This record gives sequence, C-alpha cells and structure tokens, in this order.
Amino acid sequence: MSTQKRKIGFFEKYLTIWVALGILGGIVIGHVAGDSIEVFSRLEVAKVNIPVAILIWLMIYPMMLQVDFSSIKKIGKRPKGVVLTLVVNWLIKPFTMSFFAWLFFSHLYQAWIEPELAGEYIAGAIILGAAPCTAMVFVWSYLTNGDPNYTLVQVSINDLIILVAFVPIVGLLLGITNISIPYNTLIASIVTFVVIPLVAGVITQKILLKRRGEEWFKNVFLPKLKPVSIVALLVTLVLLFAFQGQNIVNNPLIILLAAVPLVIQTYFIFFITWFAGKKMKLPHPVCSPAAMIGASNFFELAVAVAISLFGLQSPAALVTVVGVLVEVPVMLSLVALANKWKY
Repeated sequence: MSTQKRKIGFFEKYLTIWVALGILGGIVIGHVAGDSIEVFSRLEVAKVNIPVAILIWLMIYPMMLQVDFSSIKKIGKRPKGVVLTLVVNWLIKPFTMSFFAWLFFSHLYQAWIEPELAGEYIAGAIILGAAPCTAMVFVWSYLTNGDPNYTLVQVSINDLIILVAFVPIVGLLLGITNISIPYNTLIASIVTFVVIPLVAGVITQKILLKRRGEEWFKNVFLPKLKPVSIVALLVTLVLLFAFQGQNIVNNPLIILLAAVPLVIQTYFIFFITWFAGKKMKLPHPVCSPAAMIGASNFFELAVAVAISLFGLQSPAALVTVVGVLVEVPVMLSLVALANKWKY
C-alpha cells in the first residue's frame, strides 16, 4: 500500500486566501466606485441578477459534469453509507443549522445585531445548511483516502435529492422562523442553478465521453475546467462585497459573528456522522466521505439562492459568503482529524 502523502490542488489549497482577497478587493471597489456600482444590481430578470447568475452558473456547471447517475445502481451492494449520508444531510443538518443560527443571531448577538436584521442572517444560515456539498467533497474524500466511487454515489444521490427536498426544507425552516419567502423565486432558483446546469452537464458528459473517451474526459477536460469554478466564485465575491462594503466597514465585527455558528455547526455535524458511521461499522473509506459531505456545504447554490431571495446587499447573502470563507480551513482540520482517527 502506498504511503505517499496526498496533496490538495493549488486553487483549493489557497481558496481561503483567494476568498479573503476577493472580499478585500470587493470592499475597495465598492468604496471607490460609490453609487455607480449600483448599475450592476439593477440588471435583473424575475429578481435574478443577470451578471451574478452567469457567474454562479459557471461555478456549478463544472461540478454537474462529474455526476454519474449510472453509479447509483451500486447502492444495493453497500447501502449503509448512503443511508447515513441522507439521514444526516436531510433530517439532521438543516435543523441543527437553523437552531444554531436562531440561538446566536436572535439571542446571543442581540447587543450587535438589530432584531429586524437577525431574521435575514438566520435565513442565510438555513439556506447554507440545506445545501449539502457536491464538489469540494471529492477533494476531502481524496485527502482522507476515501473510496472515490462510493463518494461519487453519495454525491450523485444528493444532487437528485436537492431537486425535490431543498425547496420544501428551506421553506419549512424559514416559515418556522417567521421569515416570509416567495416560493416562486425559490423554485426558480433551483431550476436556474441546479436543474439547468445538471441537464447541461449530463448532456455534455455523454457527448464528450462518446467522442473523446473516459480517460480524456476525467484526466484532461475536467482538470482544465476546474479553475473556471474558482474564478467565477471569486468574481462573484468581489461583486457581493462591492455592494456589502459599506456595511462591513461600518460593522467589521459581523464577519466574525457570522462565522461562529457556521464553524460550530460544521464540527457538530462531522462528529455526529463520524461516530454514527463507526457505530454502523462502515469502513473508513466510506465513513470519512460521509462525514465530509455532511460537514461541508454546496455554498455556490446557497449564495445563488440567498441573492435571488434577499438581494445582493442582504445579510443572508453575506452569511453564505462567510460560509465560503471559513469552510476550507475548517474542513482541512477535519481532514487531519479523519486521518488521525483512521481505523
């Protein structure tokens, strides 16, 4: 067995630094441009900002190219890992995120956050918690020697579940927290940012596999496309923080306040999934990716939905972006923990 240490790719390894630079760049641009930046916020169709929609589509489409629905047929051979993933992602995680967000933003942060804004911060956290990871989890699985084929099965099933479960769960939790939500906008967001990229990804995958073969598709095409997602994410963050810049300058503490419940949630879900997997006697290469999927988020979708529902300058959008900022360092710490606890 090879003992070679696995390494994360250049873009993924320094994602937190890129995000931080994007935040700073956005704040500077917003400060320098002033009210002229507002022209971008008015480029909307059905409450969807066109420049941001294009950027987010560029983030999500490369991920959907990796979905392999044929792998779902393998569930029957080892179903326990998939069952654990689905239970944690859809029956536990959204509700614990909602609880932590309510606890912090509505109660513990009363001295810093006005009650009328607390609801939108909670909404952003709920949207983030209801979107399980579909892309970066391949990196976390690789770094913990996870079973790549089984990870693909878990991710593919989650992508299918998102189509039917994301809207009802987000709607339910936002309703419980007394946040009004336009369901037509929420459904339009899922169609725009999940259904269309998924269909496009499946069609592209079939065409390229037929013409160029699986080896070229996986080893040449997908690696070249990966930086597109990162660049689109960073440009989106620059736009977001160009609009949010003045709010952050006036209240710089908000980034730290928003990060605390998100970090707690990430560790909480990881530990629940990890120890449940060990109790179920899952092998480490299956248990580790399951824990990583539960702990991390599909932040590209969360950012898109938060912007569609609440706007570019909203606290909800800000929370989802903070989720991007904290995810990489936190997940790398969990990778180290999973490797240390390898069994």
